[in-house]
Amino acid sequence: MQILKPYRERIDAVDRQLIDLFIERFGIIAEVGHLKAREGIEAVLQDRVDEVRNNAVDMAGEHIDSDFIYKLWTDIIKYSCDLEEDIKADYRQSGKKVKA
Repeated sequence: MQILKPYRERIDAVDRQLIDLFIERFGIIAEVGHLKAREGIEAVLQDRVDEVRNNAVDMAGEHIDSDFIYKLWTDIIKYSCDLEEDIKADYRQSGKKVKA
């Protein structure tokens, strides 16, 4: 449907930006994971998990359903924590020095 084409192009462009932002976000998470592994810091810090999720809900405000944002950020945070756990496991397996 030609009438939808410009909208679809805009959506595709926004999706590309979202993917780029996720790539950037998870790159930072990997850096944090390496730091936590070296320093012996737990991957999941529940206070920070709650803070990040609540910040997202607050930022969405009235514009996006808070339940949707809560669930979406729960998945994003889970993926992030899993990534950090994988990095920590790699450190242990490789014999790299990890603080106790």
